[in-house]
Amino acid sequence: MANEESTQGGLVDKVVKIKRCAAVVKGGRRFSFAAMVVVGDGSGRVAWGYGKANEVPPAVDKAVKDGTRKLKPIQLNGTTIPHEITGNFGAARVVLVPASPGTGVIAGAAVRAVCEACGIRDILTKSFGTSNSTNVVKATIAALMNLRSQGEVERLRGVSLT
Repeated sequence: MANEESTQGGLVDKVVKIKRCAAVVKGGRRFSFAAMVVVGDGSGRVAWGYGKANEVPPAVDKAVKDGTRKLKPIQLNGTTIPHEITGNFGAARVVLVPASPGTGVIAGAAVRAVCEACGIRDILTKSFGTSNSTNVVKATIAALMNLRSQGEVERLRGVSLT
């Protein structure tokens, strides 16, 4: 079920993880599902969404709706990122390195979902610490939110970098 992709209304959503929870009741076990989805527009906006329901499709729909509400812009430099950056969330640490055109997305499943959803086509990545896909996605998005363009860095520092 992981890495399902769909497109609707110009947005790309990728299912990263589906978890099943069992509640023991008098008649047996009652299952519920939680879905984590990465949503992006393919041109520099991305977010993650989380949804829970008694069946998988409604859980995914809720997650997509949650993600579309939280879309945030990220700084891109063509088909890659402007500079190397590290993102952390919990025990997950993700290093993102810009790559030359034609390299492709060199990443694991969770990081790949985020990169493809936001429109990054050339990037090198490495994930450290936990392999928990939920935390890896959050660490990747945290890293992307901290990207700065050269013009923005010049403006913030008050100097010219050329």
